[in-house]
Amino acid sequence: MPVTVVVLSARLPGVLPAAAFPALRTAAEAVADATVPEEVAAAAGAVRSDAVPADGVLVTADPEHPALATAAAVVRTPEPPGAALLDAVAVMDRLRSPGGCPWDAEQTPLSLLQYLVEECYELYQAIEDGDRPAVREELGDVLLQVLFHARIAAEDAASPFDVDDVAADLVAKLVGRHPHVFAGSELVATAEHQERRWDELKRAEKQRESSVDGVPLGQPAVALAAKLTSRTARAGLPADLLPIGSVFGEVGDIGEQLFALAARAKLAGIDPEAELRTAARRFAAAVRAAERAAAADGLDPHALDAEAWKRHWPA
Repeated sequence: MPVTVVVLSARLPGVLPAAAFPALRTAAEAVADATVPEEVAAAAGAVRSDAVPADGVLVTADPEHPALATAAAVVRTPEPPGAALLDAVAVMDRLRSPGGCPWDAEQTPLSLLQYLVEECYELYQAIEDGDRPAVREELGDVLLQVLFHARIAAEDAASPFDVDDVAADLVAKLVGRHPHVFAGSELVATAEHQERRWDELKRAEKQRESSVDGVPLGQPAVALAAKLTSRTARAGLPADLLPIGSVFGEVGDIGEQLFALAARAKLAGIDPEAELRTAARRFAAAVRAAERAAAADGLDPHALDAEAWKRHWPA
């Protein structure tokens, strides 16, 4: 009988795959090499040996074991989606532990705030650009911030929590706010219906007294105005009670004019933050194009006068 090789998962070394048991029960000989934990070798009924049995089962945690090349069958421990997150948690723990990285060990939640904001905006831009490799990379950088903050929180003697607590809270929140999916207790037919139901469940869960409770006031101003508009609109606030400013008003009216524009866009189903970013990026591209055109004409792009700017401005 040819050899069957059972390969344990490096992430789940204590798990013996169920698919291995039929081969183990009928094998003439079962061998576990030095990479296999003692309790797994005992559960498999395997003897310790670095030799490959001529007829039977070899259990190993080495994903590149030479016996794999000639094995009649290979059984691997199945890993659920997200198993690689265990590697990310382990790396973060190593970086923060004694003997890890001095810079990582010195960080605090406050010192990491700048990176949290930067990484979110870099992901935002990658999505805007449709740059798939960059989106993948930036998602990893945002995930790093979650792992970093959770690892630091685990060290807090007064009020500790870890990444498993964070994940458990998220699972509870998602399940609780989707009763139509997980409990089958109600019917949600449209995305709009679900959005309203989400708000209702969130309001009850957090015992909010105002329709604008929970709106993060630290977000960019245009996004804040849009969020306040959408929240109050869902609460039935008449649009004519929103700040309207004056197109020809004094300088002091500018804030209300900006709010009015953001509100107008949001009520029309347009994301004003995205529109403003698009306009800003279009403007930046025009500036670069004018500077390149001026340089091509032999001018110093860093010393252009108003006439040179107008002459080289893209049509």
